[in-house]
Amino acid sequence: MALFLEFLSQQWITVAALAVAVGLLLNHESRKSGKSLSPQQAINMVNAEDGLFLDLRDSADYERGHIVEALNIPSAKLDQRIAELESYRERPVILVCKLGQQSGAAGKKLGAAGYTKVYRMTGGMMEWGNLQLPLVK
Repeated sequence: MALFLEFLSQQWITVAALAVAVGLLLNHESRKSGKSLSPQQAINMVNAEDGLFLDLRDSADYERGHIVEALNIPSAKLDQRIAELESYRERPVILVCKLGQQSGAAGKKLGAAGYTKVYRMTGGMMEWGNLQLPLVK
């Protein structure tokens, strides 16, 4: 531990540069996959701008409970089924997964395909359930 602290004190410029580079990379990656919204912000946006909740979970999880009027396209099948989203190209698409972690990759795919209003719901369906928001079963 003493050697590590000595290294940090002697190479503080290198360590600071590395920390800045990692921070910039994380910031860039999060922007590419879409802005994050809380469940309440997502509800407000879908209602105000006629958006869509896109549920990225597999069909079994979707059937156990999903957001009202959410479209289910499992993340593994998004490339093959992206044409189903054509009418939402200029409207908000809120990406929902189980924990809010898989939606980043889907957001990048949709952004690359020209979708301009792609958002990730923070916490995914776990957060939705924790807030006791309604589910369709």
